[in-house]
Amino acid sequence: MIKSGHDRLVRHRGGWDILINKTVLSGLMFAGVGLFGLYESRNYPIGSTLDMGTGYVPRLLCWILVALGAIILLQGYREYQATRETGVGIFAAWRGLFFVTASMVVFALTLETLGLVVAIMLLVGVGAFGARDLRAVETAIAGVVLAAMSWAIFVVGLGLAIPVWPW
Repeated sequence: MIKSGHDRLVRHRGGWDILINKTVLSGLMFAGVGLFGLYESRNYPIGSTLDMGTGYVPRLLCWILVALGAIILLQGYREYQATRETGVGIFAAWRGLFFVTASMVVFALTLETLGLVVAIMLLVGVGAFGARDLRAVETAIAGVVLAAMSWAIFVVGLGLAIPVWPW
């Protein structure tokens, strides 16, 4: 049986190639930030639900981050196992990270000139290329809903002076 390049990579690294998986790294990051926050807030008074101390909400959020990190880490492990079985390459695994980052850069560069609605549509459109099964109709609906909600929250609700349209 001929071994693929991915199998040689697994054998060569001794199992540490799981850290190439972006979902595993995300889970570790969330859990790490949560654990660091719990450590830093260890001396804050917690209080009770009715009489919250200064450490109540930060510690609650840190526990949520740890739990979220554990869930994402387990999901990443499952994704890693599926990647090993199907032989998907490293570059395909990093595709989402590239396009999501690019979509945020596009949003930041176009918000002032093209307005909130167009910038959000570009954000969703570029970010959608990070998915393996891109569906144009679902992407367009998500962009419209996100643009409408952002307009309602930030422009109408909070009264921020954000340009909505290019004109």
